[in-house]
Amino acid sequence: MIITIGAVKGGVGKSLIATKLTVLRASIGKKVLLVDADEQATSISWTDQRTAMGVETLWTTIQLKANAVRTEIKKMMKDYDDIIIDCGGRDTASLRAALTVSDVLLIPFQPKSFDIWTTDKVSCLIEEAMSFNDNLISYAVINCAGSRGSDNEDAQSILAKAPGFKLLPMTIGLRKGFSNATAEGLGIFEMRSDKKAKEEMQALHDALFKYKKKTLSRR
Repeated sequence: MIITIGAVKGGVGKSLIATKLTVLRASIGKKVLLVDADEQATSISWTDQRTAMGVETLWTTIQLKANAVRTEIKKMMKDYDDIIIDCGGRDTASLRAALTVSDVLLIPFQPKSFDIWTTDKVSCLIEEAMSFNDNLISYAVINCAGSRGSDNEDAQSILAKAPGFKLLPMTIGLRKGFSNATAEGLGIFEMRSDKKAKEEMQALHDALFKYKKKTLSRR
């Protein structure tokens, strides 16, 4: 399964989700390839930090850009159970190339006006992607959700009505456990604390992978 974590705005937590999902999939025995397709190279830097701290890494991390995202992944896709692509926070050649080979696009949104205002652009991007990859399934998720429930609910209400993608029911909170794990090069399930953060990431994982498996079985 190939999942792209992408958006048309930066700072929405794409790399956090991509790295945490990678650790989780690898921990259950899946052979995982993490592709950093972001010019900021956050996932590569995180992996380097993990290696420098002597933490075992059970997956492969590489960096690809532009059309190489498509060509190289097509060469390697049979060698991995899962490929997770971390794309930059704008409409780039790397993101468009990733969507040509992906099964799933996950778009994180923070519950803020600047993020929600990108909804139309995201819908247009997905519509274009579907013209050359009609198997693509797109989801949105509220990430870095704050303590103000009204902000989260307002954002969910808008995203639920947007065309082109399905809003997932869970939210990922702005939790210290995620930032602590990232700083230590760890996945959230490798941390001893923050039960709520683990529950949220598990719920996101299950929604992405279990739903997709059911969809594929009906084709």
